[in-house]
Amino acid sequence: MNTIKPVEELTFTDDFMFTTIMKDKEICKELLERLLKIKVSNINYPVAQKSLAPFFETKGVRLDVYVDDGKRVFDIEIQTYIPEAIGKRMRYYQSILDMDSLQKGSVYTELKETYILFICTNDPFGRDLPVYTFKNRCIEDEQVSNDDKSTKVIYNATSYAKEKDSQIRAFLQYLCNRSSTDDFTNKIDKQVEHFKLSERFKGDYMFVKLHEWEMKEKAKKEGYEEGFESGREKGIQVGIQQGIEQGIQKGISEGAEQTKIETAKNMILDKIPLEQIEKWIGLPFETIKRIADEMS
Repeated sequence: MNTIKPVEELTFTDDFMFTTIMKDKEICKELLERLLKIKVSNINYPVAQKSLAPFFETKGVRLDVYVDDGKRVFDIEIQTYIPEAIGKRMRYYQSILDMDSLQKGSVYTELKETYILFICTNDPFGRDLPVYTFKNRCIEDEQVSNDDKSTKVIYNATSYAKEKDSQIRAFLQYLCNRSSTDDFTNKIDKQVEHFKLSERFKGDYMFVKLHEWEMKEKAKKEGYEEGFESGREKGIQVGIQQGIEQGIQKGISEGAEQTKIETAKNMILDKIPLEQIEKWIGLPFETIKRIADEMS
């Protein structure tokens, strides 16, 4: 419970605040136009925390902000930490977006143009670039593109000073130090302060965070119980396997021992001295003498 961040300390980069403000079509539209340097004529719907899982067996994803303008699909993610395997994460997000699009269509040509936009407060690649843009191009000739209509863009707010575009630089700077220096960042900052005072926002925020906390606690408990049962079952299986192996070894050992006894008996019948039998087959002298006494 102590890990839930107080509402008063929330900033635009906190996921719940970010997704709430991005429901504002005008702010969402301007953000896309600024960061992607494209014109967005109309936003049909910005959806916060959209969950996608094309098939029951597949790993679903929860997108921070999902936007559809009719011809293009945008996924906007806010990251306050460096995501693990960010490239593979974006690749999977791309595949989920495509599968979701194909469920509504029937042929590849109906796939919409997609933009996956990660806004990071840390540099995921350590190259000190304010932006990293990825498109599929031919290695042998970079002028050749397979034109799959997919673009992946990662913004690194920590390098805002290196960004040449003044509007983008102002936005990245705002993410870093909450310093609003233009109309757009002023608008965002006012929205942040507005929601922090909103009782409805506070209620929604605490409801979501409490639910997340309960799910994590449940997962921990179930994980412990599952791990205990799994470990118990594994222990039994390991024990069985060890028992089998020990049984085999014991059988081999007992079989070898019996072979030595039978050999000793034959040697005794051949009148070979008991000391010599001990030396040749490795049985204790007392055992050999006992066998000889039993045979006499």
